[in-house]
Amino acid sequence: MTAEVNPRAGKPAEPSMLTNIPRLVTAYFAGKPDPAEPGQRVSFGTSGHRGSAFNNAFNESHILAISQALCDHRRASGIDGPMFVGIDTHALAEPALASALEVFAANGVEVMIDADQGYTPTPVISHAILTTNNGRSSGRADGVVITPSHNPPEDGGFKYNPPDGGPADTDITSGIERAANRLLEDGLRGVKRIPYERALKSSSVHRYDYVGPYVADLAEVIDMDAIRDSGVTIGIDPLGGAAVRYWQPIIERYGLAATIVSDEVDPTFRFMTVDWDGKIRMDCSSPYAMARLIALRDNFDVGFANDTDADRHGIVTRSSGLMNPNHYLAAGIAYLFEHRPQWGKQSSVGKTIVSSAIIDRVAAKLGRKLVETPVGFKWFVGGLCDGSFGFAGEESAGASFLRRNGKVWTTDKDGIILGLLAAEMTARTKSDPSQLFDRLTSELGVPFYERIDAPATSAQKNLLKSLSPEKLALSELAGEPVRAALTAAPGNGQSFGGIKVITDHGWFAARPSGTEEVYKIYAESFRSQSHLRQIQRDAQSAIDKAFRK
Repeated sequence: MTAEVNPRAGKPAEPSMLTNIPRLVTAYFAGKPDPAEPGQRVSFGTSGHRGSAFNNAFNESHILAISQALCDHRRASGIDGPMFVGIDTHALAEPALASALEVFAANGVEVMIDADQGYTPTPVISHAILTTNNGRSSGRADGVVITPSHNPPEDGGFKYNPPDGGPADTDITSGIERAANRLLEDGLRGVKRIPYERALKSSSVHRYDYVGPYVADLAEVIDMDAIRDSGVTIGIDPLGGAAVRYWQPIIERYGLAATIVSDEVDPTFRFMTVDWDGKIRMDCSSPYAMARLIALRDNFDVGFANDTDADRHGIVTRSSGLMNPNHYLAAGIAYLFEHRPQWGKQSSVGKTIVSSAIIDRVAAKLGRKLVETPVGFKWFVGGLCDGSFGFAGEESAGASFLRRNGKVWTTDKDGIILGLLAAEMTARTKSDPSQLFDRLTSELGVPFYERIDAPATSAQKNLLKSLSPEKLALSELAGEPVRAALTAAPGNGQSFGGIKVITDHGWFAARPSGTEEVYKIYAESFRSQSHLRQIQRDAQSAIDKAFRK
């Protein structure tokens, strides 16, 4: 049921595994995608268009087409303020930025790029959009982040954040996707473009200090004084990502007892320990990718890392090592709602439908409303904007929360503040987040949670998307009667593209993968590890039976 762990997992990357960067960049410019091939078309998933130049899934043609489609979308939507543009440290980010700037400048878009032509985390772009738009009814800003998140070094990514600062919703991305593919099919004839050197010197491309305003504002969302005054020792690993140039200014401004364990940036990511499948992947929730910081756990009171665009967090504690993302979300929620007295009574807890039910129990203990949404951070944007979500998070280690005064901070995931929150929790409670989580479970029960993959054909994945509780016909799960079977998220009534089955002491959810011939089974038990295994077996058996009908 579970994928086999590669023998190299958790060990340093070998030279033979490293991406040939010159060849990759050459493929970006030389490769010509065929829009008749589905894998070579523009395709916006939950986090924008992603792919590798090696298989003609992320090439100059894609970025030119997407950039022009985005300019057309801005005009049609009346968005005429600055566009904040950031890149991460993947090799394809800078070539894609050059391509995008050629189009943006030709279209007269006011573009803000990093003052030193450096790297900019996703949450910093969201913060810049929101602070610029605060109080404005015209000249509103939006943004682009050129990143494939934690994906391997050969990948590139391009995502759009509209004026609300969060990930663009499906209506926007599907429109941009259709327009970009039409441009590809028409040989890019509708793309306006000027040479890169002219674009850089044009009056519409501006250098912008991203670091200063974001760093200065952190005290509005995190109790930086408490961290400094406590002397809590902190280990920080940027994993060679976009946050790498942010941590030293944070440490110096706020006087933190923090150590950056590595500030190395290399597009091959040769300094990484490889992930479970033997690939280099900057996944800060993976114990294999996080082996370096885990090995240093005894050196610090708390440690944390971010993925390549810093929208995810990985928390390492001296008491238990790398925390399960669900466990940290639960501990963070319990802490924040106790220590943020200015948050309104109406501020609720947002979680995705596949996140741990320990969060449900924490919300109930706090007397806070729980809002359960489909997978994707876009579902939290409105609630973070208006303060109706105090905290919103995903099981994949992405979250954000309000400023200390109850106002919006970011509407995209912010791995930087989630790391600093771990330090604040340790400073103010004299216990690390793992210890705080253990106290929660002594009262609320111990969750046993796991996500596994099971094989599925394209036809079976399509069937799973429309599988109804009646067709699944499951009345009992792991010896307990089924209390509910859902195909829509209870928080907003939106379909989540799968099915979730709930009992008194456990649940599972099944969703098809968007990129592989598998479906994902998320499962949890509040009884035991063996009960979790039975839930997983029963889930796969029931779904396989439905596939055969």
